[in-house]
Amino acid sequence: MTITVLLADDQALLRATFRILIDSCTDMTVVAEASNGAEAVTQARAHRPDIVLMDIRMPGTDGLAATTTLCADPELSTTRVLILTTFETEDYVALALRAGASGFLGKDVTADALLAGLRTVASGESLLSPVATRSLITRFLLSPAPGTAVAAPERLEDLTSREREMMALAAEGRSNTEIAELLTLSPLTVRTHIHRAMTKLGARDRAQLVVIAYQTALVQPTL
Repeated sequence: MTITVLLADDQALLRATFRILIDSCTDMTVVAEASNGAEAVTQARAHRPDIVLMDIRMPGTDGLAATTTLCADPELSTTRVLILTTFETEDYVALALRAGASGFLGKDVTADALLAGLRTVASGESLLSPVATRSLITRFLLSPAPGTAVAAPERLEDLTSREREMMALAAEGRSNTEIAELLTLSPLTVRTHIHRAMTKLGARDRAQLVVIAYQTALVQPTL
C-alpha cells in the first residue's frame, strides 16, 4: 500500500527537494503541497493523505494552528502529522504534540532518516525514541498547557497488566524491539499489546499513548 504525503512548507525549494526524494520511493508518493497552514488544512481535507509533513514556522496560519485543526477533525482521524522543525523551537513542538502530532524531525534530517520517519509514522508508531525527543516529551509533560485536565488513573482500568507494562515502557521511549528484548517476547507480541492499549484508550497513535501514560501517572516524568 502506497503511503500518501502532503508537504506543508513555505520554502518552495525545500518542498521540491522533498517531493523528488519521496516520489523516488516505490512505497510512497506526494499527493499535494501547501505553502502555509491554511492551505495545508484545505489540501488535507481534499486529499486525505496518510501523513502531513508540516513545517511549524510559515506565514499566515502557521503549522501549529494547522496541526491543531487537522488533529481535531474527525474526518482526518487517519491522517498523521509529522512536524519539521529545529531544536530551537521545542516549545512549539510541545504544543504540536499536545494537539496530536505524531512526532518531529529536524530540518537538517538526512534523506534516509526522513524516509524512515515517514514510514514509522505511517505504521502508527511515533518518533519518540531519540534522546532529544524523550527530553522534549518530559519537558512538555512536566508543564501541561493551561486548562489541560490531568487524566484520572481510572482511565487505565480496562487495560491488562501486560498492556500497562508495555505502555509504561513505550512511555520511556523504548521501541517495540527494545521492549521485546527486555521482556523476552517477540516484537509482534509487543506491537499487539501496544495497539490493544491504544484502541482501548482511543489513542490516535503511540505519541498519544505516551501522553496518557504520564497524565494518568502510570509513568512519572523526570528532569
